[in-house]
Amino acid sequence: MNLTSFYKTALMIGTAAVVMACSDKSENQKSTDVVKVATNQKIKTRPYKMISYDTAGQTDADHLYLEEVLGEPALKQVKTWNARSLDELKADPRYQTYYANALEILQSKDKIPYVSYRNGEVHNFWQDETHVRGVWRKSTLDSYLSETTEWETILDFDKLSADEGKNRVYKGNTCRAPDYEKCIVNLSDGGKDAVVRREFNTKTKQFIEDGFVTTESKGTISWVDGDTVVVGIDFGLQDYDDEKGVSSLTDSGYPREARLWKRGTKIEDAQRLGFGQASDVGYWAGTLDVADGRREIVVSRSLDFYNSEVYHFPRDEDGSIKAARKFPIPTKSNLGSEFKGQILLALNEDWRRFKSGDLVSFDFEDFNSDGKISKVNLIYSPDEKSSMNGYGATKSKILLATSTDVKGSVHEFDWDGKNWTSQPLDFPANGAVNVGATNDKEDVAFISSESFLTPDTLWTYNTKSGEKAKAKSLPDWFDASNMVSEQFFATSTDGTQVPYFVVRAKNTKMDGTNPTLLYGYGGFEISLNPSYSATRGKLWLENGGVYVLANIRGGGEYGPNWHQAGLKTNRQRIYDDFIAVAENLIEKKITSPAHLGVEGGSNGGLLTGVMTTQRPDLFNAAIIAVPLLDMQRFHTLLAGASWVGEYGSPEDPVEGKFLRQISPYHNLDPQGDYPEVFLITSTKDDRVHPAHARKFAKRMEDQGHDFYYYENIDGGHSAAANLKETANRLALQHVYLMRKLKDGK
Repeated sequence: MNLTSFYKTALMIGTAAVVMACSDKSENQKSTDVVKVATNQKIKTRPYKMISYDTAGQTDADHLYLEEVLGEPALKQVKTWNARSLDELKADPRYQTYYANALEILQSKDKIPYVSYRNGEVHNFWQDETHVRGVWRKSTLDSYLSETTEWETILDFDKLSADEGKNRVYKGNTCRAPDYEKCIVNLSDGGKDAVVRREFNTKTKQFIEDGFVTTESKGTISWVDGDTVVVGIDFGLQDYDDEKGVSSLTDSGYPREARLWKRGTKIEDAQRLGFGQASDVGYWAGTLDVADGRREIVVSRSLDFYNSEVYHFPRDEDGSIKAARKFPIPTKSNLGSEFKGQILLALNEDWRRFKSGDLVSFDFEDFNSDGKISKVNLIYSPDEKSSMNGYGATKSKILLATSTDVKGSVHEFDWDGKNWTSQPLDFPANGAVNVGATNDKEDVAFISSESFLTPDTLWTYNTKSGEKAKAKSLPDWFDASNMVSEQFFATSTDGTQVPYFVVRAKNTKMDGTNPTLLYGYGGFEISLNPSYSATRGKLWLENGGVYVLANIRGGGEYGPNWHQAGLKTNRQRIYDDFIAVAENLIEKKITSPAHLGVEGGSNGGLLTGVMTTQRPDLFNAAIIAVPLLDMQRFHTLLAGASWVGEYGSPEDPVEGKFLRQISPYHNLDPQGDYPEVFLITSTKDDRVHPAHARKFAKRMEDQGHDFYYYENIDGGHSAAANLKETANRLALQHVYLMRKLKDGK
């Protein structure tokens, strides 16, 4: 278990679209300079106009009612905006075609059923037209690899919702190896991050009466043995040292403490292992499987989003907990899996003789004996054009996905007792290759390959025998035979070369009239890698659209330094990178401002919000999805406090001043000439508060600017709780884009 990166997955605010790369040689020659990040260069100061919002009824304070998620005045306003926007967009004759095409793809039985491998069985979560909320099912590996897989249902979430009168959205499970009979199932109300956890028996296919059950909360739960779990959730009001009767959640809304909970006892009586501070992001309970079958209790205390202290809670033979010991590792690192006695550690800062971006290991028993780490071994060290894209442990090998200039490959690694050895694996080049499901109890692993114009293929790979076989592949959902993808580099304000991909028809005329969608994210070390999108191909590319993905700083495409170059008050670099890509597209006459639109979700919604207020002259459309937009109050809303490590603190004099300068909500100008943006959010999003989109819309309305708005009542942070709603959102977005970028409406 990659414990210290687990919480980042739980907290991450990204909805990332991805794209493929097919290098153009003349442009790719620039790539050797791409990671000269210029972190010490001064950021060019953009003209900044302090706007005062002091008109009666239009101040920040006047909009606070929109932070009441289910408040009647807020929902009344939302419904008014929804009705106005949906009436117009759904009246477009293209809406029904787009909706039908998107739904056909999303509900298709030709989708790849991605699986996890457990004790000789494959497990899959599946949604289609008859399983709207989805079904958890299983099969044998041989049947899965055949053309007609025979599936056995484990749990039907549509039936469960109907039986219980609830909108149950499945959020995964935690099953106990090696038999995987006892599982903890996570169930969300309408798509929220907060879930109830209920123990389930996969053999009887029933929830276990008097089993482990928690109230709705964000957090974690992991098996220690068949009758014991380690859990971190909302335990209600608690005492912590001198603090009496305070919340057991941090200011970010995540667990502040971890407990050891034994079957048959009340959770309030469970033994407290430790706790953090209210200002921490979270205190994450977990376990680490080691080679001899033990499950060691490991807890990560997240001081902020990127700095963590990791503690081991050893146990006596009778199971009693001994004093915790802190791993002597950098706070900017991710403690990972155990493999043949070695604990893997990904570095996000320099440490000992190793550098940020390296993957290293150390002997667990060495640490376990005296709490120290005497020797550290290098597994993988990327060059300046490369980075890690994730890894997985099987019984016999470590599989590591890497990318070079945002194009992927996979290597396998082994430990011989003294050194790590490696070899590359043969998978399609010039696209993305990702390590999928792995299991440290098995040799069977799943690896996927794809590119923007080549559908996903899922492979099985046996790390013991080296046997590779094609398991499943997607059909061609759109005609890519007349399309091409290219990689280019734009020069940002400080001279940094920023890669981006363009996917277009081969016969595209470079006359500046092509409807072009530019996507970006730029945060939290999330890499946007080559990927096949059937809906984008069908709804956008086949209708004459050009798709562009920008690999701007803030992401992880070139490792931790690429990300850290845009942290906090350096964030303008990220926006300058995106602007540079837009200007390069216009310079090449791929498009022009009248035909160029931008899209981003979550942190990417902040990106497109900033583009709206900083450079509205470059764009004619902006999809601002589940966004952060009020950068003066983001840390007070839901999980916002956890992102201070990324954005900085509004309460810090220097960081707060900078955040005020980039905050889209605080930079809307009554005299501004803005594109008619499309704001998308969800009432049930308990990660990024819907108030961000609501307040931005209200300020635009106050100032007389036109906009579209859609707030889904369910759906959580993905803004879609089921496939029909996802198809609806995609249809709305593409109608909007075509109206703005092709029709000129």
